[in-house]
Amino acid sequence: MRTWLRHHQYAFLVALRRLKVQPFSSLSNLLVIALTLAVPVLGASILLAAQPVVREIPTSPEMTVFMKQNSTLEQAQAFSQAVGKEFQTELANIRLVSKEQALKQLQSNPSWTEALGALPSNPLPHAIVLTLHETPDLVTRADTLAKTLQGRQDVDSVLLDSEWVQRLAAILSFIRIGLWILMAGVGVVVIATVFNTVRLQALNQREEIAVARLVGATEAFVRRPFLYMGALTGLLASALACGLALLALTPLNKALSSLAQSYGVQLALKLPEFSLLLTAAMLVAILGALAARWSVTRSTQY
Repeated sequence: MRTWLRHHQYAFLVALRRLKVQPFSSLSNLLVIALTLAVPVLGASILLAAQPVVREIPTSPEMTVFMKQNSTLEQAQAFSQAVGKEFQTELANIRLVSKEQALKQLQSNPSWTEALGALPSNPLPHAIVLTLHETPDLVTRADTLAKTLQGRQDVDSVLLDSEWVQRLAAILSFIRIGLWILMAGVGVVVIATVFNTVRLQALNQREEIAVARLVGATEAFVRRPFLYMGALTGLLASALACGLALLALTPLNKALSSLAQSYGVQLALKLPEFSLLLTAAMLVAILGALAARWSVTRSTQY
């Protein structure tokens, strides 16, 4: 056991020494991998910040049917009852908002008080708010119902209030898939960079490796320092990527705060949880070690 630990300690120290011998080359490789890793870290930060906001938005699609201006309250009530019976299976709720109720709601907003006071009469129509059942074909059903109601005689216009929520969810899904594809590309960059670095190191030390084999060194003993070198490169690059992402979040949050305030929401970007970052760093280290093993095996064959 002690011999095994000494071998690993020796391999670790050799890997550190090889990184220190060529500081410029090592730093260049670390920066390349770190900049590549920082992009999905920032993407994950954006997704993590956006998801709570999206979850708080009511996703039940509401459709507002505006009656014609000359329609009476009785006509609006009759139309509301008829729609409720005709589309009973489609609707989760139906609510009539009279023009008087709508006017009171607007008057309670100080920004509308002066404008409404200058009008000689109530310009608002009666409205019917329809809430649809949530199903997989929600958007298609909502569009079909909106077109059907738009053609009715007493209807002036139909507004789909929450269609943008569906689009936002689709955008987030697209970003999530894009992040997975991006992470696959990052893995390729890590493998290629570590593979090339270890290959150059192995070629430079081919004579030293040959002598070690002649005196009885095993293949595991020969490869072990290179494996540690690949793993260390992955770990150091991951730590550097987190630092770069953290620096980038400062100006991004400043720009985002004004945008979020204009929509009345609290939104701030932050790094993913430490456990997730640590898991990702370990995966990158394992990827670096595997790339190093592949490279040194190909470059130091008998």
